[in-house]
Amino acid sequence: MPLARVQSVAVVGLDPHPVDVEVDVSSGLPHFVIAGLPDTALEEAKNRVRSALTNSGLGFPMCRIVANLSPATLRKAGAMFDLAIAVGLLIAQGVVSEQAVRDVVLLGELSLDGRLRPSAGILPAVLGARDGGAVRVMVPQANAAEAALVHGVEILGVTSIGQAASCLGARVAVPEVEPIVNVDAGSGEVRSESPADLADVVGQPEAVRALVLAAAGRHHMLAIGPPGAGKSLLMARLPGILPDLTEAEALTVTAIHSLAGTQRITSLMRRPPLEAPHHSATLVALVGGGSGVVRPGAVSRASHGVLFLDEATEFPRAVLDSLRQCLETGEVTIHRAAQTARFPARFQLMLAANPCPCGLDGVVGGDCRCAASVRRRYLSRLSGPMLDRVDIQLRIPRVAPAALLEEPAPGSLTTERARHLVEEARAAAAERLHGTMWRVNADVPGSFLRGRLRVPGRIRASLDHALERGLITMRGYDRCLRVAWTAADLAGRPVPAREDIAEALYMRRAAA
Repeated sequence: MPLARVQSVAVVGLDPHPVDVEVDVSSGLPHFVIAGLPDTALEEAKNRVRSALTNSGLGFPMCRIVANLSPATLRKAGAMFDLAIAVGLLIAQGVVSEQAVRDVVLLGELSLDGRLRPSAGILPAVLGARDGGAVRVMVPQANAAEAALVHGVEILGVTSIGQAASCLGARVAVPEVEPIVNVDAGSGEVRSESPADLADVVGQPEAVRALVLAAAGRHHMLAIGPPGAGKSLLMARLPGILPDLTEAEALTVTAIHSLAGTQRITSLMRRPPLEAPHHSATLVALVGGGSGVVRPGAVSRASHGVLFLDEATEFPRAVLDSLRQCLETGEVTIHRAAQTARFPARFQLMLAANPCPCGLDGVVGGDCRCAASVRRRYLSRLSGPMLDRVDIQLRIPRVAPAALLEEPAPGSLTTERARHLVEEARAAAAERLHGTMWRVNADVPGSFLRGRLRVPGRIRASLDHALERGLITMRGYDRCLRVAWTAADLAGRPVPAREDIAEALYMRRAAA
């Protein structure tokens, strides 16, 4: 049979696209062509497939071969199509029947000895295959556990092209080979939370309260304070007090990390991820991109979790401002000449910064010699439009030595207790927002807050006054309302009280 058709999947961003792989074998001088907008890695599949089939004893036709990946207008990237092209050649040679692959989607990269290497992005590819109506999906054995996370489709894990051919009904000898395991993919666990407890934070009751508020409503937060005040210590504990991810969130987070290729996926990631890039991180490292295959950046890997930028004022201003669109839309869009890739970016932003280059501004007994213009220029790296999107802005003082020597009080807020409070507050918000597309206060739009959830004028009078005086913007007004609703949820109140509005306004202006 000179022409064969098999199915595969291309993943662009986090969106899967079905791909028909057509392999035509015809008479003529030996020549191998791959059509359908392949990238460099896919072009090199010609050499991998030839060597894999030859070294597996399955033979390679010495004639003219054309492999077409349709749709031709979709750019294909990576080596995940190797298995599909190789099986297409086996069908064209009569080794495998076309009927055997009619309901099978083929995914995997070949090594030169015929074994299958684990591939990044298997989970979103299998999800796309299932949604496209596939019954069975063949993947490398090292990715079988990851692919099995998708329900409703049969997973065929194979170690080599020989085993794949045998599984599809070919009468070929299949030698025992060791499956290739990606030793560079990590342990399979995503950094999610610090093992330390929230009770370890001493002398900062206001900051702890702000952290619980931020967790309960998924509000963004900025902490400004001198070195040693406990900013990093505090914010690193946020993931520990966040609730577990829902099934849909866990699947999205796991798919992103599968595509990033930095983790060995064996189970769904149930805890919110934590991404803490260094201040030397580039724009591409933060928002995603890269040449060739577009990979998700830190903002996408932090989806449904926490993006913590320590020493935020040391980040280039352009890098920080690139977060503004992500904070508004919850996704990042990366444009290339031939394609557009979209990734989720619904993260909780936590910023920590020193008040000035030396860090001693406002410290009792500190010898800060930074000029006022230097301090303004230092903090201006956090632009006004960027800060306008941060709900809680707090100044954290240095802890007094006496507080460091005190034993934790019996009623100190622990991580376990804080998580319980956060879960109760989020349950109250979800009940109030039942029937809408939102589940946490930070996602509720201003029009809904000022309409259906309108707070009586006598309660929000101080907030209205702050808006009239120009102390907050209209966006800041809505964000104060969101924080006030979160404070009410934590207190068990059905609507915000005046103290909730006052606390929200204070949290908004405390770093000014």
